[in-house]
Amino acid sequence: MTHPTTGTGPDAADAAREDDRTVDLVLRAGRAVVDGAVRPVSVGVRGGRVVAVEALDHPWALAPGGSGEVVLADDEVLLPGLVDTHVHVNEPGRTEWEGFASATRAAAAGGITTILDMPLNSVPATLDPAALEVKRAAARGQCAVDVGFWGGAVPGNADQLAPLHEAGVFGVKCFLLDSGVEEFPPLDPAGLAAALSELARFDGLLLVHAEDADEIEAHAHAGGPRFADFLGSRPPAAEALAVRAVAAAVADAGARAHVVHLSSAAGLAEVRAAKAAGTRLSTETCPHYLTLDAGSVPDGDTTFKCCPPIRDRAEQDALWAGLLDGTIDCVVSDHSPCTAELKRLEEGDFGTAWGGIASVQLGLPAVWTAARGRGVPLETVVGWMSSATADLAGLADRGRIAAGNVADFAVFAPEQEWVVDAESLQHKNKVTPYAGRRFTGAVRSTWRRGEPVDLGGEPRGELLTRP
Repeated sequence: MTHPTTGTGPDAADAAREDDRTVDLVLRAGRAVVDGAVRPVSVGVRGGRVVAVEALDHPWALAPGGSGEVVLADDEVLLPGLVDTHVHVNEPGRTEWEGFASATRAAAAGGITTILDMPLNSVPATLDPAALEVKRAAARGQCAVDVGFWGGAVPGNADQLAPLHEAGVFGVKCFLLDSGVEEFPPLDPAGLAAALSELARFDGLLLVHAEDADEIEAHAHAGGPRFADFLGSRPPAAEALAVRAVAAAVADAGARAHVVHLSSAAGLAEVRAAKAAGTRLSTETCPHYLTLDAGSVPDGDTTFKCCPPIRDRAEQDALWAGLLDGTIDCVVSDHSPCTAELKRLEEGDFGTAWGGIASVQLGLPAVWTAARGRGVPLETVVGWMSSATADLAGLADRGRIAAGNVADFAVFAPEQEWVVDAESLQHKNKVTPYAGRRFTGAVRSTWRRGEPVDLGGEPRGELLTRP
């Protein structure tokens, strides 16, 4: 290693440049997802950030006392740490459903190095800066990965949206129908317009659960174990009508919005039309909509209940097409766990069971298993779950393996086959519709800021604020 000098001239400049490339850690990977392609690289890391991405055999200078070199196995691919912008952690208030310790361990086990926590299902809901600080206080010292927060938009809190923005939330979320928890009521059309008008003042982002309340009410069902009855109670038209209304309100306000968990071809068509018209509307979908289908959901198995519901193969094909043509921007987990009791597993009643899929640990292998069967390359899948989600949140320093970014990585074995054992998953309540499913692709390790995440060790994740 060349040591710094205090001289001037070409020799001093060369020494300074060489010292600038001295690193704590080098990762060498015969395959890595970099700049949207898979190629051999070596990655130099110093102080928790990527110094540079070079050729596989680049002769790095290692600092004394650093971590040294890590060489990936031939069957492994180095990925950027994934960014999941849709996770319900539920702490405080409903910590028996999930919590920061268990949710972030599960995220790390799934190759995710950054999550954004949703503002509802915790008590208090994140509706003002004071509630945000309660949430942050609950999270401190518990997180295995980095955690940021969304705020909430509900009737009567439009005056809190700017203070929440200033306090560091990444945007705010609203519902257009009953959220399922009384402390997070929905916005009516006037409330939606007011929230968008306020957010437009500072270019804040509104996330929207877009299902039309009247259309859902018109299709209400009495419950029971038949999945087909539940599916019929949440028709695609409800999503389409709501997305259309959101797009119109966004255009009127000159604002921007993001439709969460898109599930249908009808909703997709409305997003496509809005984008073609220049409306600043983006959207996401989820692993369960891309990998599970209504025809294979057993009656009475409420682990599959979510809202909007898992739909049929034709709807699923439309979502894949929407991802591939860029209409759908990203893929997120919508990890929404609860206790086994609330899933009503013994009764098998889709009317009374809590709606939510627990999957934060499984998103990458689930989507990759389906993608490879469709001929979609790994780098495309990774882009949907890392750079695209980082861009949504405005997190410019992650989601890509690039100089200057945080040194967050996942080591992934894309050809390894394995079967999901629900009891071995890290989230708190071991309930998931993926139990017993065979996946191709396994996360072997996750690195946060240049250090491997130890699921049993001291939590070192940081709490993030909007850049």
